[in-house]
This record gives sequence, structure tokens and C-alpha cells, in this order.
Amino acid sequence: KAGVSLAAGVAAMVLGMPLMAPGGHAGHLTSADPFMRWTATAIGPWLQAMWPALYALPPALIAWTLLVATAAVMAWAGRGFYVRAWTNARHGTADMNTLVAVGTGAAFLYSIAVTLAPAVFVSAGVAPDIYVEAALFIIALVLMGRALEARAKHATTRALARLVALQPPTARVRLPGGHEEERALGAVHAGDVVVVRPGERLPIDGVVIEGRSAVDEAMLTGEPMPVLKAPDARVVGGTVNGTGMLAVRTTAAGASSVLAQIVRMMQDAQATRAPIQHLADRVAAVFVPVVMGLAALTVVAWAVLGGEGGAVRAFANGVAVLIIACPCAMGLAVPTAVMVATGRGAEAGVLIKGGEALQRAADVTVVVFDKTGTLTVGRPVVAAIRPEPGVSEASLLLWAAAVESHSEHPLAAAIVAAAHRRGLAVPTPTGFRAEPGLGAEAIVDGARVRVGRPEYAGGGPAAAVAPADVVGTEVTVSRDGMVVGSLVLDDAVRPESADAVRAVRALGLTPVLLSGDQPGAAPPVAAAQGIDQVVAGVLPAGKRDEIARLQRGGAVVAMVGDGINDAPALAQADIGIALASGTDIAVEAADIALLRSDVRGVPRALTLARATMRTMRQNLFWAFVYNVVGIPIAAGVLYPAFGLLLSPVLASAAMAVSSVSVGGNSLRLRTLRLP
Repeated sequence: KAGVSLAAGVAAMVLGMPLMAPGGHAGHLTSADPFMRWTATAIGPWLQAMWPALYALPPALIAWTLLVATAAVMAWAGRGFYVRAWTNARHGTADMNTLVAVGTGAAFLYSIAVTLAPAVFVSAGVAPDIYVEAALFIIALVLMGRALEARAKHATTRALARLVALQPPTARVRLPGGHEEERALGAVHAGDVVVVRPGERLPIDGVVIEGRSAVDEAMLTGEPMPVLKAPDARVVGGTVNGTGMLAVRTTAAGASSVLAQIVRMMQDAQATRAPIQHLADRVAAVFVPVVMGLAALTVVAWAVLGGEGGAVRAFANGVAVLIIACPCAMGLAVPTAVMVATGRGAEAGVLIKGGEALQRAADVTVVVFDKTGTLTVGRPVVAAIRPEPGVSEASLLLWAAAVESHSEHPLAAAIVAAAHRRGLAVPTPTGFRAEPGLGAEAIVDGARVRVGRPEYAGGGPAAAVAPADVVGTEVTVSRDGMVVGSLVLDDAVRPESADAVRAVRALGLTPVLLSGDQPGAAPPVAAAQGIDQVVAGVLPAGKRDEIARLQRGGAVVAMVGDGINDAPALAQADIGIALASGTDIAVEAADIALLRSDVRGVPRALTLARATMRTMRQNLFWAFVYNVVGIPIAAGVLYPAFGLLLSPVLASAAMAVSSVSVGGNSLRLRTLRLP
């Protein structure tokens, strides 16, 4: 609708050119915009040479064609403004819709009057200008701003749908006779035994009764390390089974599952977020009734005191008051700043989902960082190599990599990658055999090598002590039954994380680390980044509750995360910031996405938000100042002393100047320097 209105406005400008030529509509220029008058003078002769038939049309036909076309666009694209303005009027309220309806309606009705009786206006000393393009542009610009705000409102629905899709629609239920039956998830009840094959997602929450397997719980905890599940271990629906078969006794399915609770938490957080009360609407609530009252007072005063021609001049001056109060600049104040800011953010790798996100981000006082995948890379790497005496690091890594080259375990890929980075030629093993949840073994260079848990590899853990600054998963390596060392795998810290935290502190904000990882793993990462406050070992509900606790303490919280497990916290936070390398659900649940998966985008986004809010307030101030100064002049307060009146033409020119100043001020954001 904004595009059609804008195109119609441009078409009205072009088609109206003949009316601005000498001898046109009552011999007067039609546009109220000085720029359009200059345009008509500059390109009018060229346009006339190109389309002489247009200039041969009767001026009245052109004027009525423009009016009919404008009425159609106003009735279609602008219908919402007029309906809501009428609803507001019935309830005794006013907002931006009222401003749009009053401004465009006054311009259109005045244009009809001028077209019907141009001579009456000329005889009263009033130029018979029409304002159809002004009405069209007002509708287009305000709709454009609203379209920018509306684009982000569907994200939550899409995110919730994808989150629900993580849970399989069916489950394989073991019957009393040992047979298996595929059932819809709604037909699975507590106590049913569900069989989960390797690589499948668990459809229900429950307790393992048979089998051993490593389960990827990243969607729940955010941690990349699969967790061994043996009998009596609890599992959660939506997580991914590894290489072993599991039989799980159901404890919760469907609406009572952990995944369903995460969905509800996201919905509740979205529903309880207070709507933004835009400054423009607060101003309009007072401004519109005042303007309409002043316009009515202007008409009455000039009709009574204006003498000969007073009635026509009363109408013209009343319209001038309404036109100069038209919310073009006020309607542009926020969307132009949003357009420029979102473009500047995209250049800096920051996707900002609308003006509301910018407004909330500008008020942030606490920035909460997730650990895995946010401050860290989110995938395991070999953090330490600890050989037994007499064994070299290269040999230990080579033997382990040879075995793991045939394994599908996530830790195996990290070990093989570490060997390749050292330039080691990994030999091809024979007799490979994996024990799900324990480890793997194979023949390497004639010796039997085992890699895995200490009790599986044989002989217990390596004698060496892990460095104090290394916290991770230990993998023991044995050769022909003798322990030859161990490898420690951990999640690597992003090299740019410390810079991001320092920049956050430079903005006067408090950084907090919030992680689902084990309590011993988070503090070293926080200390390395300069973060003092750490909360670890929390599940999605705990993350959301911690955000809520900070908010109850008066903090305006930005949550930075990347995983499904972060989605409830991202929704609960005043502003959610997601890394684009994370899940689609996290990105869509957030208000801001970092396109380059660089946490330094967090201080960039917050700096940009602060600057944008300053620009919005400046825009609204100047838009309002133009009205405060122009309305009294349009009403005629200077006429008794100085003989000065603000005609509808000059009123529209003032409106245009205010729009240009707002746009120019917003464009300054393009040169904003970001950290």
C-alpha cells in the first residue's frame, strides 16, 4: 500500500505539470511545494515536448482525474487511517491516525473546492492550488514507517512453529508382547515404553530402562558435548540420540513435555512484554485536539472579522492550519531514523528488527551473555594433550586420531582435526569397534588402541594432572592395555569475546555470564573475558528466571545467545540478541541478530540504538517546533500587526521543510562511528 501510494503521488506530480504551466488551472501553479514549482519550471518544457498530448488536455479534466485517482488510493491504502481516526473520535481520543486523516482530508477537500470554483478563490486573493500529491505522499510515508515496524511481528510465530517441530509427531511404542507400534504423539501416555533408534530425535521425556547411548542435548543445555545415557538416566524430548538404541519409559509427552514448556515460556514472555508507547502518539493525543480547535477558531474568527471575502479566506486559513499540522514530519521522525539505522546496522553486521527493538536496546543497563556458541565457538577442540612419561604428544594424538577417524562421535572429529592441524599423517586403522557411550578401539600400527572413558580404556585416568585453567571432557588413550596419556577437549573461546565485553563495559553496562554448562566450566571463561557475575548450571527455565530476577531488580536486560535453549531467555529479556550462527529459532526469537556471528556486534548494536533514539527525539522536537511556530502564523495572529498570512501554499512548504530537516538529521546516522 505504501508503494502504490508513493507511485500514485509521483504520477500525480507528473500529470499535474500542465496545471502548473502558464494558462493552466485558473492560470496558477497547482503544487504547494516550492520544490515542485521549481521542478515544473525546470522540466515542464521538456515534458511538454515529450508528451504534447498531455498538455493539450483540458485542465479541468486533468484536475478531476487526479482527484478521482487520489480518492481511490485514499479509500484503499489510507482506509485504515480514516477508520481508526473515526473510532478514536467516537471515544474522544486522538493519535497519529487522527493526524493523518485530518491532514489528508483537509488537503483533499480543499482541492475539490478549488477545482469546483477556482474563480471564487482568485477573486478573494487566494491562489487556487490543489494538494492531491501532498495527500498521497503523506499516506505513503506514514505507511512506509508502519511497514518497517510490522515486518518483525511475525518472527515469534515462526520461531515457535520451528520449536514445536523439533518434537517428532510419532513415537515407536513397545507393546507388552515385545512388538513395536507407531503411535501419534498424542496417543503416548506416561508409563509407555518408547524405543528410540540411533540418530532419531526423542519424541518424549522419560527415563532410560534399556540401552546406552550418547545423547546430544544442545537444544536444551546449549552444550556441544553429548551426554552418556544409561539405565535410570533422564532424557528429554527433542534431543538427538547418538549411536545406541534406547528404550525409554515415558514420564511426559505432548503439552507436558519440557519442549512444550519452553514454547509456553516464550509465549508468556512475549505476552507480558509491555508495548512501547511512542512519543509521537503521546504528543498526538494532545496535539490533534488542539490543532482542530485552532482550525475551527481560525475559520470562525475570519468569517466574522474578515470583511469582504472573509468566508473564502477563513476556509483557506483553516485549511492552512490543518495542512501545516499534517504529520508528515512527525510521521517521518521515527521511520526515517529506523530506516537509516537498520541500514547502518546491516553494514556493521547487525540485523535490527524494527523501531521497538531500537528503542528498548537504547535503555539497556545489563548485558547477559550465554557461554557456549556465544562467547565460545560452540564446538569441541583439543584443549590439552597429556602424554604419559616416555610418550610424545605427537604420538599420543596420532594414535587417538587413527582410532577416531572411523568414529562418528562429535569428540572424534575434534581429535582428528587436531592431528590434521599439526600436519600428522593419520594411519588407517583396522578392526574398528565402537562401544556407545564408552569409546572405541582399533588396531593401529600393530597395537590395539582404545580411546574413551578411563574405565573403558583400561588402567584408569592418566597420572598427569590437568592444568588448572583447562576445564573440559577428558578422553583416555591406552595402547595394548597400557594408558599412554589423555586428551582434554573443551569449547574454544572466541578470540573477539574479550573485546566485546570491554566495549560493553565502556558503554557503562554490566556484563553477566549465564550458562547451562557445569558450574566449574563457566567461571574460567568469565574470568578470561573480564566478567564478574556468573550464573551456571541452569536449564532454559532457569535462564529465563534469572533474566526475570534482574528485571525485577530494575535492570533493563539484553540477552545474547545462540541456541534453542536460549530462546525463552531471549524472549523474556527486554532485548534479545542472537548470533546468526545459532539456531533459526534463537535468531527469530531475538530482536537483534548478529549477521557475522561476531559478539563485537553487541556493543555496535547498543551504540547504534542509543544514537538512533537521540535522533528520533531530535526529529520529533523539530517536527513539533515547525508546527508550534507555523500554526499561529497560519491562523493569522501576525496579520493585524504585520499583514502576514501563511497561505496553504506556504503552509505546505513549511511542512516540506520540516520533512527535509527530519530526513537530513536521520541521514547523519549513516556516518555514525561504531565500536
